[in-house]
Amino acid sequence: MTGTERAAGGPERREAREKVTGRARYAAEYRPEGRLHGRPVPAVVARGRIASVDVSRALAVRGVVAVLTHENAPRLAAPQDPTLAVLRDDRVPHRGWYVALVVAETPEDAREGAAAVEVVYETEEHDVVLRPDHPGLYTPEEANGGHPAVRERGDPDAALAAAPVLVEADYRLGALHNHPMEPHAATAEWREGALTLHDSTQGGNAVREVLAGMFGVHRRRVTVVAEHVGGGFGSKGTARPHAVLAAMAALHTGRPVTVALPRRDLAAVVGHRAPTLHRIRLGAGPDGVLTAVEHEVVTHTSRVREFVEQAAVPARVMYGCAHSRTAHRVVALDVPTPSWMRAPGEAPGMYALESAMDELASVTGVDPVELRLRNDTDREPDSGRPFSSRGLAACLREGARRFGWEGRDPRPGVRRAGGVLTGTGVASATYPVLVNPSRASARAEPDGGFRVAVNATDIGTGARTVLAQIAAEALGVPPEAVRIEIGSTALPAASLAGGSAGTASWGWAVHRACTELAERLAGAGGRVPPEGMAVDADTRGEADAEVPWARHAFGAVFAEVRADTVTGEVRLARLMGVFAAGRILNARTARAQFTGGMVMGAGMALTERSSADVRFGGFAERDLAAYHVPVGADVPDVGAYWIEEEDPHLNPMGSKGIGEIGITGAPAAIGNALHHALGARLREPPFTPDKVLAVLRRTPPG
Repeated sequence: MTGTERAAGGPERREAREKVTGRARYAAEYRPEGRLHGRPVPAVVARGRIASVDVSRALAVRGVVAVLTHENAPRLAAPQDPTLAVLRDDRVPHRGWYVALVVAETPEDAREGAAAVEVVYETEEHDVVLRPDHPGLYTPEEANGGHPAVRERGDPDAALAAAPVLVEADYRLGALHNHPMEPHAATAEWREGALTLHDSTQGGNAVREVLAGMFGVHRRRVTVVAEHVGGGFGSKGTARPHAVLAAMAALHTGRPVTVALPRRDLAAVVGHRAPTLHRIRLGAGPDGVLTAVEHEVVTHTSRVREFVEQAAVPARVMYGCAHSRTAHRVVALDVPTPSWMRAPGEAPGMYALESAMDELASVTGVDPVELRLRNDTDREPDSGRPFSSRGLAACLREGARRFGWEGRDPRPGVRRAGGVLTGTGVASATYPVLVNPSRASARAEPDGGFRVAVNATDIGTGARTVLAQIAAEALGVPPEAVRIEIGSTALPAASLAGGSAGTASWGWAVHRACTELAERLAGAGGRVPPEGMAVDADTRGEADAEVPWARHAFGAVFAEVRADTVTGEVRLARLMGVFAAGRILNARTARAQFTGGMVMGAGMALTERSSADVRFGGFAERDLAAYHVPVGADVPDVGAYWIEEEDPHLNPMGSKGIGEIGITGAPAAIGNALHHALGARLREPPFTPDKVLAVLRRTPPG
């Protein structure tokens, strides 16, 4: 029996009623007295400089209080992250870079004023197209996350040349964009030299440090509040221009200011998943056992700041073989700076690797599930460290049982009903276990209740609920006896909500504080003094300590698709994942996270597409009318399950992150199912009707 079957439910989210009744307030919904509204003005050229700015018409608009440009904006210290150097000088590094901010009494007045700002540019030649032979390509020192850009083991060239079976394939993934339900927004207020910022962010402490440095105030004079955050998917993991603009405008006007970014601006100013070009070569024996793996990735970064998507890194983790080469190359283009998007590196990298594994299964005639089992390993190939736990094989077997994989006809292009072809596919999933130091406090109150405080951020994952469960278990009391306080830098400092590390990091500190408090209470005979009893905990030096194990979550995703040979439309009939992610702390929130990741992966495979506007720069798809995220009708049957996995080498709860692993297997599973349906391989998502019809014309099914 799986964990899902034994614990079908789980405590409901503590903030659920506040959210559905509208009482939960987000960053743009704070209304301090005298609040103004800021509307940024984006550049409409791809590269160049501002020759002149005329704000007279904007200032004449009713309600407009001020217009900030590089000529009159407050002079701030240079940020470490140059994407935050807004209104600092006359340069325009890419289309969409902010060149002005209109501040007005209402959002409508600010929008009208922004449209009236007249900017004259001196344009320069631009280049926004990634190609594998670009002359500007170079090998960086490292990719995102501090991973070495190049890793080589053994003699991959000789092993590939000697391999009885060789699979060589190129895969291409376009840019993708974070589209959280709540766009980026902040409300800033200065009082007596101190700044309070309500921000839609995944990490208030990082925002506080950035703003304190830029505005030249002590960090204790900056308070960042993120009580409720409507999603982020990585795009809110660092300070973003809206926070700087809001604080800047509030300082300039002497009044509180809210800056809420239009959704159409997000593609240019809050990061994106960079496009990646993949070259994979797999060497294997006739039995499908790998002898060599080569995964080379080409991607882009901006001219503002280097960010390299670590898409070749998963090939260093997944399957055992003696010879391997994984490498990244990058070119700086006139594009917005890429950044984190759910499972950076793993999402595109696993799509390419797991698609190539499916191609290997086809060439060798080995069942795709069996092929992955034959290449399982108990040690991380690149580091040689043993896995603290590796439930991949269990996930594959349980997934195959639940999905009904046994008896599957391996022949592609044969399941036909009229003009519709049906196919099934599988892919492995993985994501590293990341844990960061955090602090927390736990307090016993004289009335018998408990207060736990930690500057965690709930981005929709149910952090309040799960932290209350962790605290209650450590204290030996019902969760209802625990009050959780999160979402403010006035609370004990904690790491950001990102990298699937939130619960593991915050929970460790909460568990320690509550365990020590329980011990102190026991020593006092359970008596709480009138002033209460409090314990502070800090996991520095332990949560971030080096460990002798490789720690990862694993999973297996299965998909069934139907392809219409007349229209080219691809419909997802079933999507199912089984995961090994340590101890599942709350079945209800875990299922939501696994499901959300898989649905996002379905969007990556079938609907989400962003293309470079070669002539004008920037991205062509800038809103939800053009950039299609999946809806309920696109994923009619999605199931998330997990296996029981005990791992003593993680944290006191025995849990692994679950927010991102769901996406890492879904795109390849869907692509592999489509190959099984069509009998032809598409190697560039999304698998839209035009691509399906084109491949059918080249290779008719059957």
